[in-house]
Amino acid sequence: MEINWATWQPKERATLLFVVKDGRILLIRKKRGLGAGKINAPGGRIEPGETPREAAVRETREELGIETHEPDLRGELHFQFVDGYSLHCSVFLSPGFSGEPVETDEAIPLWAPLDAIPYHEMWEDDARWLPGVLAGRTFRGFFHFDNDKMLSHSVKWDTL
Repeated sequence: MEINWATWQPKERATLLFVVKDGRILLIRKKRGLGAGKINAPGGRIEPGETPREAAVRETREELGIETHEPDLRGELHFQFVDGYSLHCSVFLSPGFSGEPVETDEAIPLWAPLDAIPYHEMWEDDARWLPGVLAGRTFRGFFHFDNDKMLSHSVKWDTL
């Protein structure tokens, strides 16, 4: 299936918010929904009337019980799945937070050293763009998946 990314439209819009502090990254083990069982960042669907940044902050509060500080938009993910599902995801990076991450019905918090991110337990695309984001770059990524198997990808750097 060839995807025309120029005219592609997502069925849903969502966010991811990575907190990086003291040489570590705050991740979650997702307990339900798309990607359940995988390690990811907190995030989720954008509600009507919300900006992507507001959604990222809200979802992180709901999933981990913390308030993030000054999340910065670092990338955009475009996902097309073979089953017809499509998702646009705004990726944010936050330099800190208030509170203490706690387990919720949706997520288990997990700190990882920046040099030991568990990519083998994450979505296959993450290793293609997260290192660049952590190095200070911005990006737009385009990914075609069959369930959780990546079929093709393209990452365009410094495009935001």
